[in-house]
Amino acid sequence: MDKKQRFKNYIYWGVTAFCVIAASIAFGYALLQFERVKAGALFLVTILTPVIYGAVLAYLLAPIYNRSRNWTERWMESWVSSEKRRRGAGKCVGTLVSLVLLFTVVAGLISMLIPELIKSVQNVIEAFPDNINNFALWLENMLNDNPDARELAVSYMDQGIEWAKNWAREILVPNMNKIISGLSSGMFSVINWVKNILIGLIVTVYLLNIKEGLATIAKKCIYGIFPVGMANRVIREARFIHEVFGGFIIGKLLDSLIIGIICFIGMSAMKMPYVLLISVIIGVTNIIPFFGPFIGAIPATVLVLLVNPIQSLYFLGFILLLQQFDGNILGPKILGESTGVSSFWVLFSILFFGGLFGFVGMIIGVPTFAVIYRMLSDAVKASLRKKHLPVETSEYEGNCYVDETSLEIRRPESGVEEEPAGQEQSENKQEE
Repeated sequence: MDKKQRFKNYIYWGVTAFCVIAASIAFGYALLQFERVKAGALFLVTILTPVIYGAVLAYLLAPIYNRSRNWTERWMESWVSSEKRRRGAGKCVGTLVSLVLLFTVVAGLISMLIPELIKSVQNVIEAFPDNINNFALWLENMLNDNPDARELAVSYMDQGIEWAKNWAREILVPNMNKIISGLSSGMFSVINWVKNILIGLIVTVYLLNIKEGLATIAKKCIYGIFPVGMANRVIREARFIHEVFGGFIIGKLLDSLIIGIICFIGMSAMKMPYVLLISVIIGVTNIIPFFGPFIGAIPATVLVLLVNPIQSLYFLGFILLLQQFDGNILGPKILGESTGVSSFWVLFSILFFGGLFGFVGMIIGVPTFAVIYRMLSDAVKASLRKKHLPVETSEYEGNCYVDETSLEIRRPESGVEEEPAGQEQSENKQEE
């Protein structure tokens, strides 16, 4: 090896060592100053909120945009010879159709849901005292045969009412100024949210029309930065991430919409109270995997319980059947194998990412963990192939080990575990 090549190797290993040390220091600093890093990340997210809104909307509207644009371009092929004009017209039609669909859905939901939700909430507030009294009378009638239990339940209810009065007198009234200022800041937050949504719509239009160009530039940069094999792998992983997130999120939204509609029809047939309000709660919370049905069922059951305790039992049975239908029939039909993650890892990912990012983390936790799981699995398989070991998980089941000489999977014939050949040889060498 000549001096020039040796010098290049020294430079390569020196830069590699420097990068590893710098990354380790940065990682250690991030762990020690986690709160500051988290605050900085949240500040950055706050600044980029309109872009995030626009990117999410563009991602959800991309299938509609692509189909409308492609249909327009095919329709114009027979009478427009210029490909540039066809492409421009296709982009215009795709953008228009996407925005019209978005505004139609939002306007329809607002016109249908908001008045009914306001009416339902008003009814809940107005009927709350009567519902509490009816519930107390029902509870007393149920406990007539057991005077001791009745007196205990009534005493607990009296204590609860007394606690509510003390809370309103000692905490609510003295802090009314803070509550009013909080409402004022809430109004500013709403105005800021509307501003972010409007800017996000503009970002959505831009992203829908330049997404192919951005993807092309990203692919060019990847091939320019990484070796060809690594670049191909990065692109494959990016496509896999798109498939997992697109299939899961869009499928989950469709699944939750169907569950909300079925809940509305079922509750209407059983003549239960607050049909639209509870159906919206069930449909929205169903977006969260695993925990969503329980999160939505608790407040919905309380609302029905206050009006009619017997109907609340019927409602619980109906929700149980509905979620069984969703988990065993509807969900697998729509989502299929979009994640390939077992039930335990679904629970783990929801708890972990939900603890880190809240409600958003509970929604994106499953597809995020599916991507991480796939990457780790591919890395383990690649390492096993380099060692000439089997990659199938079933090969490692039971009481087995890998022979260090032949690199074959060995299983003891008897119930007693055998010593691996390599381990026995190493022990003999140590004794010598």
